[in-house]
This record gives sequence, C-alpha cells and structure tokens, in this order.
Amino acid sequence: MTISPLVDAATLISEVGRFIPLDASVLLPGQKGDLDAAFAQRHLPGAQRFDIDVFADPDSPLPHTVPGAARFARLMGALGVSEDVPVVFYDGRGSVGACRGWWLARLFGHRNARILDGGLQAWLKAGGPMEEGAAPAKEPVLFRPCPRYGLLAGSGDVRLALERKDSLVLDARSAGRFAATVPEPRPGVRSGHMPGARSMDWTRLVDESGCFLPAPELKQILAAAQGQSVIATCGSGLTAATIVAALVIAGYGDATLYDGSWAEWGSDPDAPVVTGEAEA
Repeated sequence: MTISPLVDAATLISEVGRFIPLDASVLLPGQKGDLDAAFAQRHLPGAQRFDIDVFADPDSPLPHTVPGAARFARLMGALGVSEDVPVVFYDGRGSVGACRGWWLARLFGHRNARILDGGLQAWLKAGGPMEEGAAPAKEPVLFRPCPRYGLLAGSGDVRLALERKDSLVLDARSAGRFAATVPEPRPGVRSGHMPGARSMDWTRLVDESGCFLPAPELKQILAAAQGQSVIATCGSGLTAATIVAALVIAGYGDATLYDGSWAEWGSDPDAPVVTGEAEA
C-alpha cells in the first residue's frame, strides 16, 4: 500500500526539524511574480529553494523537462538532501509545484518525500513560524539516484495507451483548453486534446484554499481510474503531477506522467489532435 504523500500544516509544525522543507513554488501561465524574492521574504524554517526550472534538462526545448539522473542527484546533494533524508515540498500557492517536486523526487528514488497540503498559506493559517533571507549554504551530501522510469511516460507510451482499453489518459488542463474553446497560452501549440483522452481539470481535485479534497471525494472524482493504467498529462508536466498525487491519495496507486505533455504533443504536426468535449 502506498502511503499518502500529504502532510498537513499542523502535523508539520509539531515536527519542525524532522523534514527539510523544499520551496518548489511555480508560476502557471498568466501568473506573475519573483519566486526567489518571495522565498527571501519568507519561507519555512530551514527551507531550501527547489527551483523547478533548475531541476530540469537545460538542453531541452520543452519547459522544465525531467533532468538526467546525474544532474538531479548533484542538485539535490547541493541542498543537503540524500535519497533517504525526509523532505517536504511546498508551494506558495496551493501545491502544484510541490506535487511536481514530489513526483521528481520519487522518480529518482527518494524514499521519504511528502507534500505540504495547502502550501505556504496553510502553514501561515496554522500559525507556523517563518524565516526570511537567503537559504543558508548546505554542506553537500551524496544523493544516490535509483530512477523509477516506470513513473515517466513519453509520447510513444501515450499513443499506445490511447489505443488500449485498460489504459486511461487524464488531461489536467482546463476544460476550455481541452475542448479548444480557449486558446493555448504557448505560441505555436495547437488547441484541443488527444483522441481518447479524458478531461480532469486539476482544480477539481483541490478546494478553494488549495488543499486536496478528502480521499473519498477524490476516489469518486477519479473513479474511472479504477483498474486502469493511468497516464497524467497537462500543459507542460506541472499540473499533471497533481493528478498523480490525487490518485495515490484516493488509493488508486501510482500513475505515470507524460513529461512533454501538451507543449510537446500540441506542437508535433504528426500527433493527432481533436477538439470539442471528450466522448463518453
């Protein structure tokens, strides 16, 4: 049985010092801000900045692509994190970046990664202490990666899954982007969705404060995943990780994540694209 990835703010406050907090805050299309400045202004005690765009392949033309194992290991080691040091990922707004960080850590074999449910706002609401300033330099440690590439899907895996009755592709983008009633935010990327994919807007999985819905509700929303091999996709591999986390919370087990997501699929002229709502 897979342990829930979540830790609530009250529990984390009572266990300050047990986990190394990693600020994985991200900006989604249309959002603006300086995440490094926000970290310096306030962060969880002992936190380090886990920049999603740094923990990525610098040579990929796609946004925040999964890095190689050696790069990930070096960057984690520089934060003072080995593969078995308990870490908790959090985000300044909900948990989108935290879910991506959690998924990346598990992809490369980290054995004790969690997500702060509701992120920084939940921490503040619970009265958690804060620090300011730059993160202190850490003594580098050795992170021994043990990649679990079964958690990672490529476009070929998605094409096969779309043809199989025992597979399900869930798209975390908004219903409007899925149906192509609103344009894609990235230039040169077609609107629509993969034929056979199902819309699962990631915002359906969280409440207004950014906390995940209770497991029974998630289980109902994600009922189509029962007994299926699931691939989660989105715009660029970020919010798809929210689906992956929600499936684990609901008790449906691990899904794979299509890292290239719509940024890759929608810009590939050979990849099939349809518009309108998905078929039943």
